[in-house]
Amino acid sequence: MARIAGIDLPKNKRGVIGLTYIYGIGKSNAKKILSESKIDENIKVQDWDDDQLSLIRNAVNEIKVEGALRSEVQLNIKRLMDIGCNRGIRHRAGLPLRGQRTKNNSRTRKGRRKTVANKKKVTK
Repeated sequence: MARIAGIDLPKNKRGVIGLTYIYGIGKSNAKKILSESKIDENIKVQDWDDDQLSLIRNAVNEIKVEGALRSEVQLNIKRLMDIGCNRGIRHRAGLPLRGQRTKNNSRTRKGRRKTVANKKKVTK
């Protein structure tokens, strides 16, 4: 089992796909890491030997990943909210940030809301 940056990589995946399980490493970053380490992209994670693993670990350590990256993203969002810019206000309200319309869609950000029926007025 290959463990890089505190993440257990899946054994039966190709190297490029396996590296994407680390937060902050996408497909292009994974390809770059493997090419710098001179490792074939098609070799499965379980077939990496110790030398290849150490080369990959060194390459991943140069990139900001996992906890450090997550905390940086959270600090960026908090900064936007503190300065009160439009994006920060939208974050605070739980609405979409990038100009999407909210009349019909945006259920992911707004959540599922139940409609409340009007109560009938009781006449005396």
